[in-house]
Amino acid sequence: MNQPSEIKFLEGPQSRWKEFIFAWKVLLEFIKGYRELSFIGPCVTIFGSARYGEDHEYYKLTRKVAAEVAKMGFTVMTGGGPGLMEAANRGAKDVNGRSVGCNILLPQEQEPNPYLDKTVTIRYFFVRKTLLIKYSYAFICMPGGFGTLDELFESITLIQTKKIMDFPVIVFDKEYHKEMMAHIQLMKEKGAISQGDDQLFFLTDSIEEAMHILSERSIKQFKLTPEKQVPLKWLFERNGKR
Repeated sequence: MNQPSEIKFLEGPQSRWKEFIFAWKVLLEFIKGYRELSFIGPCVTIFGSARYGEDHEYYKLTRKVAAEVAKMGFTVMTGGGPGLMEAANRGAKDVNGRSVGCNILLPQEQEPNPYLDKTVTIRYFFVRKTLLIKYSYAFICMPGGFGTLDELFESITLIQTKKIMDFPVIVFDKEYHKEMMAHIQLMKEKGAISQGDDQLFFLTDSIEEAMHILSERSIKQFKLTPEKQVPLKWLFERNGKR
C-alpha cells in the first residue's frame, strides 16, 4: 500500500537517508509557511470544528466573534477549512478585516474556504500547529472535536511550560465545555496540574468580555503596533493576496 511519508516516518527507525529526506521536507514546509505568513500582521487564531454549517448557532457566534476581533485590528487566522473556521474568516471579511488560513492536506482533501485573503496549505499537522501559534497574540477556542481540543491544550501547555509568552486563551461556550471544566478541576484536585493552571485560559459566553481581554492582555500587554516588516524583493517575497 502506498502510504503517506508521515505514516512511514512514524512506523519506526528508517534508513539515515530516508530520515534526512523527511527532515528536509519538513524544513521546506516551514520555509513555505514563513514566506507566506511573515507579513500578515498581529493575528488572533480562532480554533473550531469543521462540522458546523452556516445555520448552526456556533457558526453564527463564531462569525460575530471574528468580526469584533478584526475590528480591533487583528488578522483573523484559522485552519482555513470549512465550518467554524470558515465562519471566523467570513466574520473578518464582513468588516473588511484581514483573513488568513493555514490549511492542512488530508487524504480527503480539505478545500480552503472562500473567505481568505491569503492561504498556505501544509502537509504535516505539527508544522501547521506551529504556524497557527507563531503569528498569534491570542487564541480563541470555539466548540469543536479532537482537533480543536488538541490545538487548545497545546496552546495552554506552551504557555504553562513558558515555551511561549503569556498570551490570552479564550474559550467560548460554558455549556459546551462544562464537562471539560469539570475534568480540569479533577486534574487540579488530583495534583496532575498546578493550582493556578486553571487560570491559564478564560471561559466565557460574552463577546464583550472576550474583546476586553484581548485589549488588556494582547494589545496593551504586548504594546502591539502596526507590522513594520516589509517583503524583500531579492527573496521574491510579496505582501499581496494569495
